[in-house]
Amino acid sequence: MTHAFHPPAPVVRRLAGALMLGTALVVTPAFDAQATPETFAPLAEKISDSVVNITTSSTVSTPTGPMPQVPEGSPFEDFFRDFMDRNQGEQQPRRSQALGSGFVISDDGYIVTNNHVIDGADEIEVEFFNGESLPAEVVGTDDQTDIALLKVESDAPLKPVPFGNSDAAAVGDWVMAMGNPLGQGFSVSAGIVSARNRALSGTYDDYIQTDAAINRGNSGGPLFNMEGEVVGVNTAILSPTGGSIGIGFAMSSNVVQKVVDQLRDYGETRRGWLGVRIQDVTDDIAESIGLEQAAGALVTDVPEGPAAEAGMQSGDVIVSFNGQEVEDTRGLVRRVGDAEVGATVPVTVWRDGETEELSVTLGRREEAEAVPASVDREMPDEGESEVLGINVQPLSEEMRQQLGLSDDVQGLAVTDVAGDSEAYEKGIRSGDVITEAGQEKIASVSDLRDRIASAREAGRQSILLLIRREGEPRFVALPTDE
Repeated sequence: MTHAFHPPAPVVRRLAGALMLGTALVVTPAFDAQATPETFAPLAEKISDSVVNITTSSTVSTPTGPMPQVPEGSPFEDFFRDFMDRNQGEQQPRRSQALGSGFVISDDGYIVTNNHVIDGADEIEVEFFNGESLPAEVVGTDDQTDIALLKVESDAPLKPVPFGNSDAAAVGDWVMAMGNPLGQGFSVSAGIVSARNRALSGTYDDYIQTDAAINRGNSGGPLFNMEGEVVGVNTAILSPTGGSIGIGFAMSSNVVQKVVDQLRDYGETRRGWLGVRIQDVTDDIAESIGLEQAAGALVTDVPEGPAAEAGMQSGDVIVSFNGQEVEDTRGLVRRVGDAEVGATVPVTVWRDGETEELSVTLGRREEAEAVPASVDREMPDEGESEVLGINVQPLSEEMRQQLGLSDDVQGLAVTDVAGDSEAYEKGIRSGDVITEAGQEKIASVSDLRDRIASAREAGRQSILLLIRREGEPRFVALPTDE
């Protein structure tokens, strides 16, 4: 389980022999002994004035807790209801406090922390290493990356720390974290970069994993490289107990810096928007459409938006965006999000066995509203048939009502799937709707059979089906010989 940092009651555990440096180091000719610092003291002293503790206050209602469960008709039922009703009126709002960390990025008072540290706070207090405390105002937040930008007013210039290039942080590099773990005040821990490019749950995730000790209260604090540059913002830990077990995650500085720049300039984020639904290209999907390798982002739907205006189609595979190759959907989403709103960028797609160049003027993701595309086709009158281990039937009015489909959706309803079929293994289920086969729209069983026959004649071992479930599209490749 991944935990965000919220301070519980402080728990102190003594760790003996946690770090041994110098005499315990064994150096082989393949390694540079200078890569291991004898002490982190100079770095800690250098950056300590730039790291802050953050205390937030908010007004919350005292929870009443659930009403005791008693059997209906029990003589205790009225007693417990009267007890709860009497105490309901006695509940009073109370002040709640939370702790976190942050760091100064400008001498005029801008401070970076996590969004979850200050979310819902009425008051935010920032404490510096010298003991000075200042009230802070929220400039802007981004829940997608869990980043918040604060501002304090100080009589004297503050001491900022610079962002470093997180892409240059290699697995095995030394890093140091500083923050306010478990509310114990300014604290330093050191470790290495354990892994790169970790994704937890967000669309724009790019986390550095580290074994530097990170606990609740470290949220929003900086992860430094040995030059004193911020390469990450400590955000989460993976732990069965809630305490550090050496698996911590810091949002990479290259993501954070872009977000911070936008929050400072606009008070909000402004991410590029392409206007497509996409999925990763698997090996069987690549084979079914003639791609040499399973790479790129397969377009499953093109609602009204920038991509539709540029001529992009469902079934296209985006292989290049703005001059950079696209490896998968995650990479594409990040590149589009980083692109400038309103910019016109070249996009290369794979379509019908060859590449095609499109020019797309990007919209703004935060303002985007997807409008489903429609197909105006008449539905042939056919009964249920079995194809590729799937029982299918043209959509009837009754089916449309049951599945919540509008009149403009055309395709075949899946009524049953053989349990020993590849279609079942790949997740096709009763209630799904097949709207395309071989990247062409279908409205009848004969359409589907024709597309399968065409794929066989072309020497394809599989055929690509576009499946919709509760309005969400995805592609599935099935063998043509089943």
